[in-house]
Amino acid sequence: QVQLVESGGGSVQPGGSLELSCKPSGNIYTIGAMGWYRQAPGKERELVATATTSGGTNYADSVKGRFTISRDNPKNTVYLQMNSLKPEDTAVYYCNADIVTGPRYYSMEYWGKGTRVTVSS
Repeated sequence: QVQLVESGGGSVQPGGSLELSCKPSGNIYTIGAMGWYRQAPGKERELVATATTSGGTNYADSVKGRFTISRDNPKNTVYLQMNSLKPEDTAVYYCNADIVTGPRYYSMEYWGKGTRVTVSS
């Protein structure tokens, strides 16, 4: 069984920074794309950023220039560095990863339980 364990959420003032991290655990054979999504109160879950195994990245327009996604492939860990945080960044942030659990299995999408980020003065 695979679990994605997120850490790094918390409360910060506008203009501040936080770094989230996510590391899958369990029966992992290979990991494909990894990313971060968020869900604000009363809104649908939305993509924040994704990163491929080869280093390609994709960002939501609302976070471009402020957030940076990176991954440490040997450690199977993905990070989200969030700078210049705004109140509208307040949300629960979810880690997402495409994981293969064995040589004869297809890739499946896994989600973390989420970590809360609150930006408020």
